[in-house]
Amino acid sequence: MSKGKTQAPTVIHKVIMVGSGGVGKSALTLQFMYDEFVEDYEPTKADSYRKKVVLDGEEVQIDILDTAGQEDYAAIRDNYFRSGEGFLCVFSITEQDSFQATNDFREQILRVKSDENIPFLLVGNKMDLEEKRQVSIEDATARAQQWNVPYVETSAKTRANVDKVFFDLMRSIRVKKQATPSSGGGKKQSNTGGGKDKRKKKKCIIL
Repeated sequence: MSKGKTQAPTVIHKVIMVGSGGVGKSALTLQFMYDEFVEDYEPTKADSYRKKVVLDGEEVQIDILDTAGQEDYAAIRDNYFRSGEGFLCVFSITEQDSFQATNDFREQILRVKSDENIPFLLVGNKMDLEEKRQVSIEDATARAQQWNVPYVETSAKTRANVDKVFFDLMRSIRVKKQATPSSGGGKKQSNTGGGKDKRKKKKCIIL
């Protein structure tokens, strides 16, 4: 009876939040995860979140790593980037410096991933603070076009476009995985029940 239905494991899409400190990465993540706006959230380290969602009729799991913005060690930051399948690069429309910093994040990610076509969204957060805007839509759109990535403005406070950026990125990740099935991780960790087929594998003898 146990061999009835072999249910495919839930697909996991790994999303990394990058951007300067204070731009609202955590606020966006917590709004998406729990439908709540947290204004004064100051993470001292990266936080990881996981949630099951329905993406175009398919149940998938989103794994979000919310980086703290100023990682102490480049090696730690590189490990975060290496583990990600898609990136939300967030700046605040009220801070020109945070917009300039997106260039560095983009370069670091491309260096680690060695792939120009990595799923990536440029996100201008705090669109509810239009009166304090320092980064024009034109400038942000121009940068996104230069990188050949989408640009979306969000507000963690009003929840505007919060779901959109996460779901759009997951769709990009899905397309990328379908284009390169061999690297999709499907067969890498099939330790369950692979006994018969894997006779080639020699046992390690520890002396």
